[in-house]
Amino acid sequence: MTAADAASRITEKFSGAITGTKEFRGETSLGLEAGALREICLFAKESLGFDYLVDISAVDHFGEEPRFEVVYELYSMDAAVHLRLKIPVSEDDCEAPTVSDIWPTADWHEREVYDLMGIGFKNHPDLRRILMWEGYPYHPLRKDFPLEGRPSDAPELAFSEAAPLAGGPFVTVPTDGTTQVREPRARHAGEIPRPEKFIEEP
Repeated sequence: MTAADAASRITEKFSGAITGTKEFRGETSLGLEAGALREICLFAKESLGFDYLVDISAVDHFGEEPRFEVVYELYSMDAAVHLRLKIPVSEDDCEAPTVSDIWPTADWHEREVYDLMGIGFKNHPDLRRILMWEGYPYHPLRKDFPLEGRPSDAPELAFSEAAPLAGGPFVTVPTDGTTQVREPRARHAGEIPRPEKFIEEP
């Protein structure tokens, strides 16, 4: 079985719930109606052998509606096949069905998406923040959350004020060097290293 074969079988069985299929660089992605997610996931696991949920992530299409997309990375150990499923999530209800009873590893993945993107998972057994503290009012991976962060009301924590952008992990400096040279962590004493510093001696 290939990813294309799996996508074809899912499309054949759930044709009314498939919103699109995309092939890119040898990877197959299926867009689904959110209401059919659990049924399709059960079919993928029990009938197609996708016994491993690698990850769940989310995309913020800020300025569009539906604003969010939840992405499920499935893998079949026996067939060595990867398949990606995607569902839309509107900003208004901001909720997706849990799959933690299908793949237990979804428990922490869904908590991470909930914590950092603010997307809830209906019927999750223990939906609470996993990185930020309870009561933190923001979701740091949303596109409207500033890179420098927001001040918090928890002065006992290390990061209670907005972080300076100078030299942060997401800030690069224009240069004609490679990506390795532009990487902020490659700087030495605030100086942009020259490309030859990264050329290994023969």
